[in-house]
Order: sequence, then structure tokens, then C-alpha cells
Amino acid sequence: MATLLPDYPVAHADTAKPRRIRQVRERPDLIFRGLTRTGGIIVLLIMVLVAVFLSTQAVTAISSEGLWAFLTTQEWSPETNHFGIAAVLTGTILIALVALIVAIPLALGMALFITEIATGGLRRTLQSTVDLMAAVPSVIYGLWGLYFFEQAIVPFAVWLNQWFGWIPIFAVSGTDPDNPLPNDALFKSSTLIAGLVVALMIVPVMTAMMSESFSRAPIGEREAAYALGATRWGMIRAVVLPFGKGGIIGGTMLGLGRALGETIAIYLIISPLYQISFQILHKGASSVAALIATKYGEANPFTMSALMAAGLALFIVTMIINFTASTVIARSRSGAESEA
Repeated sequence: MATLLPDYPVAHADTAKPRRIRQVRERPDLIFRGLTRTGGIIVLLIMVLVAVFLSTQAVTAISSEGLWAFLTTQEWSPETNHFGIAAVLTGTILIALVALIVAIPLALGMALFITEIATGGLRRTLQSTVDLMAAVPSVIYGLWGLYFFEQAIVPFAVWLNQWFGWIPIFAVSGTDPDNPLPNDALFKSSTLIAGLVVALMIVPVMTAMMSESFSRAPIGEREAAYALGATRWGMIRAVVLPFGKGGIIGGTMLGLGRALGETIAIYLIISPLYQISFQILHKGASSVAALIATKYGEANPFTMSALMAAGLALFIVTMIINFTASTVIARSRSGAESEA
């Protein structure tokens, strides 16, 4: 039986050329790619439209006050053409920082407990509870903070002031250290109370993202750590936490974004104070979102332009934080250390 050999082109012949390989995608893949690409484009388009709308609406106020004065003025009085976001933006950041300081350890501990310690029905119950807490409207948290939590936290705020009042952030102007009956009104509607309420709001969202990241840690590396004699905490520290670094960063930034933009809960709790103050226990706080909610109903066209300018500043700060977080996450993808 004769053996048939394939026809090979002659060496150095002009007809020798590489064969082009074409990838043929099926219809479901094409539909999926089209839908996802369309969704991404729509999201980007909406973000651009929001930025353009805020910018066009804010031009009148910023041009009247001046950009530098708008960024550095503490008072908010558009009626007298003297207003700025220095106080409200500082208050927004302070409330968000208080919320993050409290929320990060709570969310991290809860996520590790759900994924690494709890089993069976307890794990499912905790996961369902976290999901339900994330779905609770912010107005519910605000009402709870106003009518219950504020009264419960004031004694703790008084204790902080009595023992740590020498630290500037825990000082409260107008208090008498020798008075056995402190004025509790000075400790209400403070940055601390607003930050704690916001912390309880963002903990479920952060916990859900962190636990999802931790649960995807490779089972093989978990077992390898145990085989080498690691304790449970040693396995978590060597495998789970490095693998879930991206989830920790992403959950933290997601919580920070919600803390910066929270409106109703802060609006119900704080007593507006248009002055930069780092005394987080003292009555009075400020927030850009709460400012807009407070002044929107009674705003004339110029005041509305000033509110839009404040919203534009908050929008820019939020975008900077989100883009920074995206860059950090992209450089520390979950599992990068474990897969190396």
C-alpha cells in the first residue's frame, strides 16, 4: 500500500505563507458580548452626562464666587454671595473616616467568621442576615440612629471626652471637667454618631464582598497549609487574606463610596454646622449630601447652582476614590500571591 505524503511547498518558494486561523464565535457568544459591551457603554455615557449636567449647572455659582473661594470658604450663604464647600466637604470626609474605622474590622471579622469558622445552617443564616441588612433603606437606619442609638451612645461620648479629652479630636468646647452632670446636649448630633450609623449601613455591603472573595481561596492551598502544620489562623493569614486582598480593598472602597454619598441617615442625625471642626464628639456636623437635601426645597436659581457645584465637588472626589481603588485592585488581583 502506497504512503501518501502531503504536498510541502518548495523551500524559499514565494507561495509559502502562514495559514490564517479564524475564530468563529457562536450566536450566544455574540449576543452576550454585544449586551455586555452595550451595558458598559451606557454606564460610561450616564457618568459623562451626569458630569456634564453638574458642570453646566454649577458654572453660574462658581464663576460668581470664584473657584478658589468656593473651595476654601467655610460659610454657606449663597443669598449673600458668600459660600463654599470647605466645611461641608471636610465634614463629609470625617464622617466617612469614622465609618470606615469602625466598619473595616467588623466587616473583615464577620467575613472571616462566615467563610472560615461558621458551618451549615449557621453560615447560611449569617449570609442571609448580612444580605437583608444591606437591603434595609437608609431612612430606617437614620430613624433608628435618631430615636435610639443617639441616646445610647451619648454616655460613651461623655466617657471618651472625660478620659481622652486631651486629644484634640475628642475635645468638646464648652464642657466643664469638674461638673459631675455634663451637658449631654453638647454630645448629640455629632460626627461620631453620624459616622457610627453610617458604619452599620456599610458593614453588610463590605462583608458580602469580602466573604465572596475569601470563599474563592483555593482549597488545595488551604489543605497544603494544614499539611505543613499551620493552625487555622496561620492558614487564614498565609492563604485566605493574601488571596482576598482585592476583595478587601474593593469592599472598603465600595463602603467608602456609600459613606461619602449617604444622605437621609446623616440628614436626620446631624445638626448642620458650616464650620471646619475636627471635634468629632461635639454637637454639629456637615455633609455635602445632607446640605443638598436640606437646602434643595427652598433654593432659588442661584442657590440651586451653588448646590449643583457642591454636588459636582462630591462627584469628583468619589470618582477619584473609585478610580484609585480600581487601580489598586488591578495591581493586586485576588489570588495573585497564591498562584505565584
